[in-house]
Amino acid sequence: MEKTNENASVRIKEKAIELGFLDCGISATRFLAEEKDRLVKWLQDGMNGEMEYMANHLEKRIDPRLLVENSRSVISVLLNYFPSDKQIDPEAPVLSKYAFGTDYHFVMKDKLGELLQFIQSEIAPCEGRCFVDSAPVLDRAWAARAGLGWIGKNTNLISTEHGSFFFIGELIIDLELPVDDKIVRNHCGNCTRCLDACPTQALVSPFVLDARRCISYQTIENRGEIDQALKGKFENRVFGCDICQDVCPWNLKSEAHHEPAFLPDLKLMNLTKGEWNGIDKSLFNELFRNSAVKRTRFEGLKRNLKFLEE
Repeated sequence: MEKTNENASVRIKEKAIELGFLDCGISATRFLAEEKDRLVKWLQDGMNGEMEYMANHLEKRIDPRLLVENSRSVISVLLNYFPSDKQIDPEAPVLSKYAFGTDYHFVMKDKLGELLQFIQSEIAPCEGRCFVDSAPVLDRAWAARAGLGWIGKNTNLISTEHGSFFFIGELIIDLELPVDDKIVRNHCGNCTRCLDACPTQALVSPFVLDARRCISYQTIENRGEIDQALKGKFENRVFGCDICQDVCPWNLKSEAHHEPAFLPDLKLMNLTKGEWNGIDKSLFNELFRNSAVKRTRFEGLKRNLKFLEE
């Protein structure tokens, strides 16, 4: 397919910002050789825990041309979720910031769908797919290649302008676009705040996360019993964990989002420690009907609460 002109990329980025995205960058589809080597070693070391799906479709993870036929471009977008609200009770079990509002999968897919329609109608006819953390796509790798940030020592994508409290999504399309020829250098320097702050030592070395020790993995992905060796190390986290981001100096740049769908239910933010521990299925369904917290299910949340109290 013929390459579009430079103005096409500018218009796509402007539309992305108009839709509420924090940033947008474009890279060319290619085989991710370096990422493959790191991923294979990580899997061989068993650091994915029970996330067996991480080992599935390996070739698709590192080559988007196998996901979208004849794909030429990866359009990466960021969506801010940093909240202005805080949980009222300082002793209440702590919910990860990303789970305060509506499940981000729905919100981002809708916006990406609009962006794809814009490209098809205003830029050039094309085919493509939207991806939001639910398919074998290496989101952070593509965002880094699009110049949106660097992958930090805590394994999160970090932006010099926005910090790291954002979701990442992609459009992979069969239209060749001018790419962003800028790779953001690593700005972590000698800082080790994320490694030092992780209460379970899940960051086993800079840029390497052992998911089996990660609070997010244990409270969300793990379907069995939580590892008793981690007892007393969760710092009251009941679903997800933001510690390695909270201590990152680059997140001093974080500003509150303006996405209505991410605004939390005040009832949720006002829950006391006692109300959390006494939560029943009816209240769970009421508070988390459209939330990412549904992923752990009611039984999983009760397991997490019990682990914090024992």
